[in-house]
Amino acid sequence: MNERIKQLRKTLKLSGAKFGEKIGLKQSAVSLIENGRNNATDQTITSICREFNVNERWLRTGEGEMFNALDDIPIDNLLNDLDPLELSILKAYVSLDKDVRKKAIEHFKKHLL
Repeated sequence: MNERIKQLRKTLKLSGAKFGEKIGLKQSAVSLIENGRNNATDQTITSICREFNVNERWLRTGEGEMFNALDDIPIDNLLNDLDPLELSILKAYVSLDKDVRKKAIEHFKKHLL
């Protein structure tokens, strides 16, 4: 599992310090785990999976995909990741009339995808 934690951190392009900060560990603790000197605790595994949307089965065993599909994430977890501006935009969007939302989606598809 230690190698997968390092692989995940590199995939996310995070330093050991930034990765640790997000899951409540110091850079030195991340380094010890990645180098196999310490094992990740269940609490650390839970924090990694929650913070980075990691598939726990992959993290523990190497089986499956590294990340969970967005459809598998509870909506509360998605909302917790938004900053205040993003949350305001989302609230404004859902308060629009359904036809206006449909037009906004069409515009988005045409100009941004």
